This record gives sequence, structure tokens and C-alpha cells, in this order.
Amino acid sequence: MQHAVGAPLPPPPGQGPGSRLNGHPPMGSHPVPPVPAAPPAAGPPPGWPASPPPQPPPADATGHLMVPQGAPVPGAQPADPAHAAVAVILIGPAGAGKTTVARHWADTRRVPTAHISLDDVREWVRSGFADPQSGWNDHSEAQYRLARRTCGFAARNFLANGISCILDDAVFPDRPAVGLGGWKRHVGPGLLPVVLLPGLEVVLERNAERTGNRRLGDEEVARIHGRMAGWYGSGLPIIDNSQQDVATTARLLDEVVARSLSSPPSW
Repeated sequence: MQHAVGAPLPPPPGQGPGSRLNGHPPMGSHPVPPVPAAPPAAGPPPGWPASPPPQPPPADATGHLMVPQGAPVPGAQPADPAHAAVAVILIGPAGAGKTTVARHWADTRRVPTAHISLDDVREWVRSGFADPQSGWNDHSEAQYRLARRTCGFAARNFLANGISCILDDAVFPDRPAVGLGGWKRHVGPGLLPVVLLPGLEVVLERNAERTGNRRLGDEEVARIHGRMAGWYGSGLPIIDNSQQDVATTARLLDEVVARSLSSPPSW
């Protein structure tokens, strides 16, 4: 039997409307039984009080679990300055005795302690060394920043392995570009700055005993010392070691570090 092109084909035998397939009614013709309703919630047994309705969680709860009140962490006591791994930066003018005191302090502590001198790291550069005595310029500042990053990297590695460290640098209070902020960024927020600032006469005398490029002219020493006086009123601890020997100054440094650990200075 021929059908026109595009005309709908008739349904196969037994699949037309109302037809039955193998003696069964077509799919979809069975009535869908209704879903039985959920039985009402059973009430409490006779003689028992009814349960109170659920209440919203209080403001200090997480989900439906109460957050316990905070308690002190066991053993969370102030660090013992004689045994704690700390990072100290000793600040002062040329001739203040920073390197000598820092080395003695590191030598005599009862825990492993490293001394990192920025001047020593700067002089790792042999050919092309930018000597600050020749003038402070972009070249000398770039080498200073590189040495400071290197010192900070070393200090973090020492601290990560439980070794304290003391750094020394002539950080000026009126030069933020090469100031304490860079040291804090490279070493970490726990860095403890301490200023070593003897009198000008003592600084001039100690500077005269220096040799090589570590020795500065008297006018330059006086100018640096005057700028270092800006640390007064900064809130940083200051040690005047004009009349103190190295061992006594190191002991004073221990006391300052102990106070700083219990009440860190804001800087």
C-alpha cells in the first residue's frame, strides 16, 4: 500500500488508540494508586510531658553544636630570653660597638645563636663593591638592599631551625627607604630592635681605632651620631654603653631582650 511522501504513517497493528498489546492494555492506561499520607506524629506516652518545640541555636553556637569557651593553651608562657630562639637587630652609629657586642652576646648565650653583620655581607662583593664612603647613590643603595635581603633570609633559616640570631646595622630613624621596615619585612614581625648609642666622644675614639673602609672621617661620624639621636622618643630600647665594657653591655642587652619578649615594643 502506497502512502504520500510526508504523510504520517499509520500505527502498527495492535498499537493504535484503545488497542491491546499481547492482551494487556497500553502503557499509561493503569490508574496510579494514591500515595498514602504520612501518619500523624505519635504523641508522648501517657504520663510523660510533651517535648518542647525546637529552639534556634544561640548566637555563640556553630550549627547546632555549642562552641566551648576558650581556655589558656597549656604551657603558653612568655618566652624565656635565656633559651628562646629570638632575632635581635642592634642599631647604632659607626663606633658604637655594635659588631663587638653582638658577637660577644652570640658567643655567651646558653642556646645556639648566630651573628649576622650587614657590613660583612655587603663586603662579600669584591669586584664592583659600592663603598658608602665614596657616596651614597643608586649603586650603593642597591647593594645595601641586596645585603639586607640576604641577612633576612639567613635569619629566617636560623630561626626555623631553632637558632637565635643577632644582626647589626646602622639604621637611621629618618630614612624609611633603608629603615627598620625593610628589616621587619625580611626577618619577620618578631624582630626585636635595640639601639646602642654611646656619647659622641666615645664613638669618635672607637672609630679612630678602626682600619680600612670601616674607618670614617670625624665629621661623618659626628653627622651619623647626630642623626641616630632621632631614636630617642621612638619607643625603642636604647643602651648607652659609654661607660660599659663589652660583657656588661651584653648583659644589659639580655635584660632588654627579656623585657621586649614580655612586652614587645611598637615600631
